[in-house]
Amino acid sequence: MQSAEELRKRALELQLAEMDREDRIKAREAKKHSEFVEDFFKKHIGDDERAVIKRLVMKAAADGKFEAMVYSFPSSFCTDSGRAINNSLPGWQNTLQGRAKEVFDLFESVARPQGYTLKAMVINFPEGMPGDIGFFLGWEPPVE
Repeated sequence: MQSAEELRKRALELQLAEMDREDRIKAREAKKHSEFVEDFFKKHIGDDERAVIKRLVMKAAADGKFEAMVYSFPSSFCTDSGRAINNSLPGWQNTLQGRAKEVFDLFESVARPQGYTLKAMVINFPEGMPGDIGFFLGWEPPVE
């Protein structure tokens, strides 16, 4: 039978190994987040992302829907952390940055002239604060 000292030492070794594993996971997540932020603010919307948006719209239309969420991003990426979008304030589009602004500009130049609408709204509220913003592309017939 092992001594109490040996068992305490083994428990401490296991705790240290678990802490090391958690540190590696946090570092990996921080790196992924950093890469996501870098992509969001420095890279452009490409053909792959346009194809995903098109597939989302076509799938929603095939399901008989009149709108589809085509893009989402953290509200913290808005210059006001999503306040204008959350409160439906005029000029909310002026708070957009990076790829979100690029998606909005793409909507303005390509989709709006074809009769589409775009709605931006907060889609979740972690701890009661605005979380992610969703862009919803719509094609519902106008109400007369």
